[in-house]
Amino acid sequence: MATEFSELCSKLITKIYILAIRHNFALFSSRDILPVLEDPTLMCELCYAISDHCRKLPCPLDAILALEARGFLFGPTVAMNLKIPFVPVRKKGKLPGQTIQASYAKEYGLDELAIQREALKPGMSVLILDDLIATGGSLRATVDLVQKAGAKVAEVLTIIELKDLKGREKLQDVPITCILQY
Repeated sequence: MATEFSELCSKLITKIYILAIRHNFALFSSRDILPVLEDPTLMCELCYAISDHCRKLPCPLDAILALEARGFLFGPTVAMNLKIPFVPVRKKGKLPGQTIQASYAKEYGLDELAIQREALKPGMSVLILDDLIATGGSLRATVDLVQKAGAKVAEVLTIIELKDLKGREKLQDVPITCILQY
């Protein structure tokens, strides 16, 4: 299982490098995933690879959560591929209806994330998807939101991990997969 996903990721990484060279992007120096969107084939392959990985998790998923804004680029597509709900994670005050909130520390203060209260039910199994993990604060807050709702995190998956910022340390209680690591 992990080998197939690793092989798919290796192929995707090679394609991303080729895309960066072809378009003269400083993709890896800026750690920017957005140029992937310029190649529809690559974007489809990335979302299908993530979807296939999700299908092989030990427990079936009930929903995909993704963080605003760049997680929204991948989350809905993966959720549609899996035929499960997509749950947006947004800043406090941006979602209608009753919400569950969790705060996290940023460089210059606190921020809060929210999900709609009715989006998750106790016992649901979810995958949290984002483009990047840096310090891990927003992903930690998202894990906290899931737990407050009584659901469980099957895995956190990011496209990029900035290892020097040690965000993974804030997520030691949940499985985490990162496709590209710097």
